[in-house]
Amino acid sequence: MNLLRALAKVSSMTLLSRIFGFVRDAVIARSFGAGIYTDAFFVAFKIPNLLRRLFAEGAFSQAFVPILAEYKNRRGHDDTKLLIDHVATLLFLALLVVTLLGILAAPAVVYISAPGFVDEPEKFAVTVTMLRIIFPYILLISLVSLAGGILNTYSRFSIPAFTPVLLNVATIGAALWLAPHLETPAMALAWGVMLGGVLQLLLQIPFLRQLGLMPRFRIELHDEGVWRILKLMGPALFGVSIAQISLLINTIFASFLATGSVSWLYYADRLMEFPTGMLGVALGTILLPSLAKHYADNDPTQYSHLLDWGLRLTLMLALPAAAALAILAVPLISTLFMYGKFSANDVFMTQQALVAYSLGLLGLIMVKILAPGFYARQNIRTPVKIAVITLLATQAMNLMFIWKLQHAGLALSIGLGACLNASLLLWKLRSQGIYQPQPGWRRYFLKIGLALAVMSVALWFGMAGETRWLHGHFTQRIVHLIALVMLGAGSYFGTLWLVGMRPAQFIRRTA
Repeated sequence: MNLLRALAKVSSMTLLSRIFGFVRDAVIARSFGAGIYTDAFFVAFKIPNLLRRLFAEGAFSQAFVPILAEYKNRRGHDDTKLLIDHVATLLFLALLVVTLLGILAAPAVVYISAPGFVDEPEKFAVTVTMLRIIFPYILLISLVSLAGGILNTYSRFSIPAFTPVLLNVATIGAALWLAPHLETPAMALAWGVMLGGVLQLLLQIPFLRQLGLMPRFRIELHDEGVWRILKLMGPALFGVSIAQISLLINTIFASFLATGSVSWLYYADRLMEFPTGMLGVALGTILLPSLAKHYADNDPTQYSHLLDWGLRLTLMLALPAAAALAILAVPLISTLFMYGKFSANDVFMTQQALVAYSLGLLGLIMVKILAPGFYARQNIRTPVKIAVITLLATQAMNLMFIWKLQHAGLALSIGLGACLNASLLLWKLRSQGIYQPQPGWRRYFLKIGLALAVMSVALWFGMAGETRWLHGHFTQRIVHLIALVMLGAGSYFGTLWLVGMRPAQFIRRTA
């Protein structure tokens, strides 16, 4: 499979998921407003969602995919199937216990995660009920992650990339059609999450059957591959936890700032999720299996070449995304969010956070490319150590920037911390001889720089000032914004074409 085509598919599915995520938020806001029930839902959903990030899509995937790729490439189908059976069985049993404990201990979990709800008995009771409905989602989504890891290893990227759309669709459907039939309409949101988990799992089953890799229930506690995955999961879990700790600390910092700071950071982060998901997560997803294949084949040359390909593609796509976010911050924020009580002041406050975030976008995306360079070699400790250094540096920058830049200082710290993380990962890959840059980087930088300058000038003049975006009808703003996106893309890629860059130069097949 052509990796460039695979990237386009995964990115388009991620974009679709992000769009449906915005629609979901809009439907929830319109149907239920902001009150007891929405507060309860967001807290109830946050807990299993955090566990999903820690276990399912974080530590487990980083540990499972490299071992699975090794089995696929060195041991054949039968041994690979046995590994999948043993891992799936152990994962199912462990998460079944966690789910049952979570349901039973829901009041204690809510008490710890949202202690302020204790003084409001109705809100506390609703949150506990919602959490008990939602908690099995962690079991479902972990099995979805297992299936996605298998399909990605076998270059079936589209289905795992599409599955998150189903969660948003299920939640939207529940809010619109199930809610009117329930005594407490907002409970439909919790049932929508559960339905989304079921749909995501069901979607992947036929494709696992096609590969002959549908897991069977087989208990084997002495499987060598299972224990290797568990050993890798330890440092991986710690590494993922560091990122969550960093976000938690930033939220604590923001809570001491002016009212609205948390929201301004949230809206800016929502816009940042588009390029980080479409580029960083997508590239990391398609690179990891092929890197693991080259490592299993003991082919360091192709391993290095693939990393070089990923870095060149990252620069070509991430730099214009960062520049566009900074220049078009006001048009984007006003078009997407400036309704109701979201004021012009909120637009400019969110703009400050988005511009600060954009300065670190390249680093945020490069981490998604460089970290798999270690994961594929079953080396998780190195990126974890670097993540610890990044956490300490980010919090030090928070203390330096927050006094003058306020909430924008927190965003800037995250961006600069990501750049430090990426720089250290790149330095380690270079110093260990894992990555050797291919010739032509200087000329490549010049071409990208020229196209970036042309695009920036075109967007700045095409925007026609920021003040006009605070007025006018939604239709006018959205049409103008679409025209700007087309202008930016056309000027950037048109310039690259004129200086001799062609899509065929980036065609590369999966290992």
